Amino acid sequence: MKRAFAVLLAVLMIIALVGRGKAQREVIKLTLSTEDAEAILAAAGIMLPDAETTACAGSVVKWYAWYDSLQNYSEDEIVNTGYFTFNSKYGCTLKWVECTWAARFDDLANLVLGGTPPDCYPGDIETFPAYAIKGVFQPVNDYIDYNDPLWVGTADFAAEHFSLGDKAYMIITDIGIEHVCAYNRRVIDEWGFDDHAELFANDEWTWDAFLEMCKDFSDPDEEQYGVDGWGYDNALMESSGVDIVTYDTEKDCFVQNIDDPRLERSANLIYEMKKNDCIYPLWLNGWQLRGGAEVEGIGLKEGKTLFWLRGTWAFTAPVAEVNQVWGDIEAGELMFVPIPRDPNGDGNYYCTTKTNGYVMIADCDNPEGVALLASCDRFKVLDPTVISVDKKQLIEKYKWTQEMLDMYDLCHEMANGPYSVVVYDAGLGDKLDSVVNNCKELGRLTEAKSWAQVKESYSEQLKYYVDDINKQVEEYTAKLK
Repeated sequence: MKRAFAVLLAVLMIIALVGRGKAQREVIKLTLSTEDAEAILAAAGIMLPDAETTACAGSVVKWYAWYDSLQNYSEDEIVNTGYFTFNSKYGCTLKWVECTWAARFDDLANLVLGGTPPDCYPGDIETFPAYAIKGVFQPVNDYIDYNDPLWVGTADFAAEHFSLGDKAYMIITDIGIEHVCAYNRRVIDEWGFDDHAELFANDEWTWDAFLEMCKDFSDPDEEQYGVDGWGYDNALMESSGVDIVTYDTEKDCFVQNIDDPRLERSANLIYEMKKNDCIYPLWLNGWQLRGGAEVEGIGLKEGKTLFWLRGTWAFTAPVAEVNQVWGDIEAGELMFVPIPRDPNGDGNYYCTTKTNGYVMIADCDNPEGVALLASCDRFKVLDPTVISVDKKQLIEKYKWTQEMLDMYDLCHEMANGPYSVVVYDAGLGDKLDSVVNNCKELGRLTEAKSWAQVKESYSEQLKYYVDDINKQVEEYTAKLK
């Protein structure tokens, strides 16, 4: 412990990159208290291997991404306890290999072909299966012991959803929820609407309740709209319990579900929202958010937007920023609930999963280091000590209320349950991804379109590209045998 803590003190100063491009580097301090740091390292000593027996201890992992979220940018951000453990217990560090969002995969393919591959990339669904098939990523089974209790809960998920043949292509450290429905309680109260958290608790949080509130609230003349932002149509369609393209484990192939009545019902919901002017008209604002702002949530505090369907990451920003956009978080104005359910469905609340983890880049130098980094990230999800530290950070730095934390835990539980929806869109190849997005983005069209019109426009393309990705998967897995 003394040795480990000495390492901790030695790494309390780290280098973080602020922003992108040619941003300046600045030295900052990790802000974990000594007590919390010691508690995390003590817990890690029980669940994780000893540094002395870990061959990759002290090594560098090259992290390839358009962002660097593992090392702290500023005092305003919470400490990533997974990276802290990786850095403090094992003396390992990350080297950020920066890329742009637009060129991330093209540049990565060139690095692999050129013999200078980074080690890992974020475990996003967009990586699978298309880029595994292209040889950009490699299987992880040789570096992850899925019999270790550490991986209970994610091993089967990786095997079912992110495997080719008998090889997994993603190390999943956690399964979270992609979308929640955020709202301002003060605005809800002023309008006399029932609190959504109460509706959810009473199993009354349905598409019908959501739609009626949107219709009552929306008034284009007053620039008031039920929803704003990006991804609300995806969230609502996926809350039906099915996506346009899914993986059928029995048939062992991808299937398209454009004729599924659940999708039609969700499309009808968006159609009604569109017809009743419930959606902020991005198309009239240069395809930008309200006021041309890039900041999500604008309008919620002022009572101009009723709902914002986004991930909880949007509420992990400096308190002043959150208060200015979303509402007074310390006063309990900001709250969120799961996406409402289909009133004509099976009675369950479905949620889109968000995978957290890593994919190993083909022929990388330090796959063992990637596996160790992933193990540290998995450890922080499971260990009660680290969980309590992470929650304390959310309370102290971001002023989350206990009710928000409780709802977050509930959403996390939902994402790990039987009513989660896995969305492959971006990982199915550019052409199929484009067709799927065209089917989903009903709310962002300049004119309302029925589901019958969508089917007429895209059914044949959808079938063609699904057949094509299945053929690619079949040919690739045949080579593995």
